[in-house]
Amino acid sequence: MKAVISGYGRMGHMIEKTLKDSGIEVAGASEDIAAFPADEAKDCVCIDFTTPEAFRKNYPVLAAKFKAVVVGTTGWDDIRDEVVECFEKAGTPMIWSANFSVGVTVFSAAVSLISKNLAQAGGYSPYIVEKHHIHKLDAPSGTAKSLAAVVKEGMGIDPPVSSVRVGELAGTHTVGFEGFGDRITLEHEAFSRQGFASGAVLAAKMTEGLTGVHEFKELFIKE
Repeated sequence: MKAVISGYGRMGHMIEKTLKDSGIEVAGASEDIAAFPADEAKDCVCIDFTTPEAFRKNYPVLAAKFKAVVVGTTGWDDIRDEVVECFEKAGTPMIWSANFSVGVTVFSAAVSLISKNLAQAGGYSPYIVEKHHIHKLDAPSGTAKSLAAVVKEGMGIDPPVSSVRVGELAGTHTVGFEGFGDRITLEHEAFSRQGFASGAVLAAKMTEGLTGVHEFKELFIKE
């Protein structure tokens, strides 16, 4: 397997190291993925960690040029149907996630289970608080939006979401359920971006033999 990194910031550098540590050849890393040679791209998995603006511009190129694509960029929920259609028409497998951390993926599954059970009991009000570093461009985070969707699916309620941007926090997500007599609180705290990089590389490996467009948790979580 060969991989190309789209977006060569802090996450891009960490993904590059993780790929190499996993024995995967890094064919390139670029801030301008459209300029990557098409003849090389067809044999590569592209891992995209750019900006919402860059991804919106580049996703047709990613779908057309690469063997497979892993998307960790957030902030494009409003065009998800267009993106999925583009990749499916191109026949290019794609795995996407608002957060590729394995811990967050399992955390989301736990939130889903609790939401569904509390919906049956009644009397609980959900909420979400997310904290990230001051460099993060989107608020709420893509992970917080995904967790909110999980809660809504389970309880039929849109939970309020609060965002905090401070320091160099890698990312903390808290989901609470406030009842009349008690409170349930679940929290995931990332110590660094390594968990995101490791999950993205795992997703790249999972594209081998894959068809279609999938959210990471669909492939990872076992009911």
